[in-house]
Amino acid sequence: MIPVLTRDAVEPLLNWLDLADALADGHRLPPAQIEDVLMSRGDDRLLSRAAWIDGLGLGVKSVTIFAGNAARGLPSVQGAMQVFSDTTGEIEAVIDNGLVTRWKTAGDSLLGARLLARKDARKLLIIGAGTVAASLIEAYSTLIPTLEATVWARRPEAAQALAAQYPGTKVAGDLEQAVRAADIISTCTMAKQPVLLGAWLQPGQHVDLIGAFTPDMREADDEALRRSRIFVDSRATTLDHIGELKTPLKEEVIKLSDILGDLHDLTSGAPGRMSDNDITLYKNGGGAHLDLMAARYILAQWRAAQP
Repeated sequence: MIPVLTRDAVEPLLNWLDLADALADGHRLPPAQIEDVLMSRGDDRLLSRAAWIDGLGLGVKSVTIFAGNAARGLPSVQGAMQVFSDTTGEIEAVIDNGLVTRWKTAGDSLLGARLLARKDARKLLIIGAGTVAASLIEAYSTLIPTLEATVWARRPEAAQALAAQYPGTKVAGDLEQAVRAADIISTCTMAKQPVLLGAWLQPGQHVDLIGAFTPDMREADDEALRRSRIFVDSRATTLDHIGELKTPLKEEVIKLSDILGDLHDLTSGAPGRMSDNDITLYKNGGGAHLDLMAARYILAQWRAAQP
């Protein structure tokens, strides 16, 4: 019988640092073949993202986005991921979409910070207070046991509600002041105009951009890019698809040569942070290949726990 892995059943078996190791190992394999298919009916969407990594297998994550579900008391985003054998093509598991996405997204940023942030970084500022923000607090806490987390959101009540779930987490009132005081700044918003200004950045900081995922979305302004050493999780899924980099490249604010590496480069030993004074900027764009790497880790942990 093909296992169906749900968040409640599997999440207690998972560890953020082990996931980051799995993502790093996955990037030492040959580059993935990636394809996305988007279907529409009015405002409803079906998005299927497929990846094939030689040595790791195949994965297809399909999600429906039905905005009208809110009025029905149902989630607007629903879906699942299928994992297939690299050797025979057999289906090996079906995994809840929310489980894969949660661990892939924060794990991607965690790996980026492990490779690029200063080793003495302790103060994390999260801009945004949604589900990704919660995952970031959990993930970064495993990398930095003495983490000092602060949350800022456009709606202060949302930041306060999130902070209440994680003892010791603070709420920022003034965003500029909070940015200036942080070691790591993670953005997880739905912003179409920059919320993070480069003029606020300080030497030695690491910027972790997560929220923007379409050509018309941006979280950091041009000055933030100009002042930073820029890295991405994947050139193939960010440079031509996400406004965070697509727009400044098109407007010649930065050049392709300013994108200094992706996870394939960094996990192979390419230089990242060159000094404690560098500002490093990392674009977490996600992608089907990262879904597959995360799903493989999740499936392996489930299998290891079976009697």
